[in-house]
Amino acid sequence: MSATFLLVIVCGVMFGCGVYLLLARSVVRALLGFLLMSNGVNLMFMIASGPAGRAPILGDSDPAEQSDPVPQAMVLTAIVIGLCLTAFMLALAHRAWQVSRTDVLADDAETARIGQLALENDMSASDFHDESQHDELEDDALARTTDDDSVDDADEAHDSDGDGPSHGPHGPAAPTPGGDER
Repeated sequence: MSATFLLVIVCGVMFGCGVYLLLARSVVRALLGFLLMSNGVNLMFMIASGPAGRAPILGDSDPAEQSDPVPQAMVLTAIVIGLCLTAFMLALAHRAWQVSRTDVLADDAETARIGQLALENDMSASDFHDESQHDELEDDALARTTDDDSVDDADEAHDSDGDGPSHGPHGPAAPTPGGDER
């Protein structure tokens, strides 16, 4: 197994563990996950930059033997950004500890309310809610309901033997597989 392949595996393990920790409700675990992911990405940049070479200073060595400075600059930038986000997340963890004596973030009432509105697809409390558009949608839904009722009435009127609604030329419709039967 080559050293580059081993580094790729280490990079993948760091990134995978980082994602797992980042999805936790604990701020400290999320911070550790973020640190693992950022270090995994930095390692990936260095692996992708190719083999080590001479310092990229013109006139010091042959340009074919020099290493690419762009991935090194990107890693340095990523380290600075990672340090800033680490400080911010530590401040969040400290504030969460001060407020609730735990770093686990629980759902609050507002988050639960917004989640319920999203499930219901209710836009009435939104800044983007337009009453005229809402009225048009209600009128359209009412018109569709009225049209569906008239279609059902027409189907029942065309039923020749009078034992119920017609089911078409092939008999009653079979339930669809995997359908929701609520």
